[in-house]
Amino acid sequence: MFKKRGGAVTDSLKGNPFVRKPYVRVRKPYVLKKRDFVALHLLKKIEKLKTKKEIIRTWSRASTIIPEMVGHTIAIHNGKEHLPIFIKAVMLGHKLGEFSPTCNFLDHGKGDKRSRR
Repeated sequence: MFKKRGGAVTDSLKGNPFVRKPYVRVRKPYVLKKRDFVALHLLKKIEKLKTKKEIIRTWSRASTIIPEMVGHTIAIHNGKEHLPIFIKAVMLGHKLGEFSPTCNFLDHGKGDKRSRR
């Protein structure tokens, strides 16, 4: 402990309002900071069709899959058409757009000899 003119340094800092105690801030995970986004019209459609298992068409690829959606078939727009996807419990927390690819990769031609020239 260092001494400063008869008193300890920590004693002189106790009354100073500009000196703070060192602390460690515990950060919240990203999931707790930002709530899951689910389109309002999609929630209303799911509420209406609780017992019926009809296909629900949506353009909202950014909506998060929540427990109320499990068991429903949702047709997600990929830019060209709606792809029907059956929602399972494993998909919880993911976005709808993850299960509807927007572009299809075509393989390179294996037997095309003209491309090698």
